[in-house]
Amino acid sequence: MTQSADLKTVTRCAPRTPPFAVGFVGFSGAGKTTLATRVASILAARGLKVSALKDAHHGVDLDKPGKDTYRYREAGAAEVILRTAERYAILVETPETVSLDELLARVRPDADMVVVEGFKHEGDFPKIELLRGEAADAVASGRRTPLYPTDERIVAVAVDRPFTPVREAVDVLDANDPQAVADYCLKLRAAREAR
Repeated sequence: MTQSADLKTVTRCAPRTPPFAVGFVGFSGAGKTTLATRVASILAARGLKVSALKDAHHGVDLDKPGKDTYRYREAGAAEVILRTAERYAILVETPETVSLDELLARVRPDADMVVVEGFKHEGDFPKIELLRGEAADAVASGRRTPLYPTDERIVAVAVDRPFTPVREAVDVLDANDPQAVADYCLKLRAAREAR
């Protein structure tokens, strides 16, 4: 059985509705991490339990050669769980990229909201596209095409300058006002819960 199949088996054991997720997408350098972490901080300060998922396009190794967890992985352990007094980490070896849906299924069940950064082409939840700085300049000059006109999951664009969207069904947010973006995320969550 593959690691991905193992993960599916684990998540299938306890079917549940995953927590509400909102995505932050955009080109590199647009400020996704800056805005998403500020929004997560604001939501946490309001008493919500926030989880975060980030897609990395480059290799990241959270482990170090010689450490015990590394030695377990080298020995062939499919999953290594490390616990300290303050936190725990689960390191899972996967032969292929794990889908966003599989990752969302592993989010803690008591999370009120999941802030998802990246995953431009995955996930069936509302997303906010960031168009600011060099990314906005590239779109304005025609060097890059924004994502939102062809992706109905993008319900808003966060910008740092005057902006008129080419698709009417998209909201425009101030990328420099994380409080307003956090309020918008809560509005999206309330709309989902009302359904």
